[in-house]
Amino acid sequence: MDIKKDIIESYNRISPYIHKTPVITSTTINKITGGSLYFKCENFQKMGAFKMRGATNAILQLSSEQKQKGVVTHSSGNFAQALALAAKNLGVKSYIVMPSNAPDVKKSAVRGYGGEITECEPTLEARESTAKKIQLEKGATFVHPFNDFNVILGNASAGKELLEKHSDLDFIISPVGGGGLISGIALSALAFSNNCKVIGAEPFAVDDAYRSIESGKIEHNLTIDTIADGLKTSLGDITYNIINNHVEKIIRTTEEEIIAAMKLIWERMKIIIEPSSAVALAAILNSKTEFKNKKVGVILSGGNVDFKNLPFS
Repeated sequence: MDIKKDIIESYNRISPYIHKTPVITSTTINKITGGSLYFKCENFQKMGAFKMRGATNAILQLSSEQKQKGVVTHSSGNFAQALALAAKNLGVKSYIVMPSNAPDVKKSAVRGYGGEITECEPTLEARESTAKKIQLEKGATFVHPFNDFNVILGNASAGKELLEKHSDLDFIISPVGGGGLISGIALSALAFSNNCKVIGAEPFAVDDAYRSIESGKIEHNLTIDTIADGLKTSLGDITYNIINNHVEKIIRTTEEEIIAAMKLIWERMKIIIEPSSAVALAAILNSKTEFKNKKVGVILSGGNVDFKNLPFS
């Protein structure tokens, strides 16, 4: 496969439907970390997160017949909103399976984007079986939130934009949940840089990706007790293979470090990010010596925050 060609084609395909998000720096945060940080602000992306990129690319790759029958996914949050909005923009029907305990604000957003919600029990088994039922009944095409190569290629466009603006980065730090974002970033680094290393950032509380790389097989989380609600998902086989081959390492962070990093960005950069985004800066702050005097890209993955449940006052 020609990864560079695939990413460029995906980028050209989705460009009319996404924002080219800005890259922002902070003199204060550079002084605190000792490095030169370049924040790729996917919190400013349509629907508030990078997932708009992958969802749009996946739908655009469908045949006319598939588009006519619609798309289906299961998600409790950002990908539900991303697929619903991408489908609306492209004139495609979307069916979104959401657990009954998903926040009302996220359900409302999905409906606002034209998605038809089917609620289910809050288990992965229930989500998958409900989505399968809709596939059979409606003929809709299932789009996986992260373990889908077209989704990953769409996400890779964020890395392409960052590296075209700053081609001499030493590192790019990305949060890790299901792995769809960091897989795309890793492929972009492979295609558009000479020696930029990609590092993952993950909470200790849900460190399945860290353990998966250590053990050589996909690991799962026994608990999901973290403020970074977008990072609770385990890797898929596609994302695991990309991470295992192209990600340098994964740095783990405490809940306290995540909250402190989130507050720092809100206070100093005056931008809204969600806790999952803050994990990337938290990893840099707890490993300062590694990034001292280095040029570091930081992926701010999203800004969809529950203002009724902020971790700081």
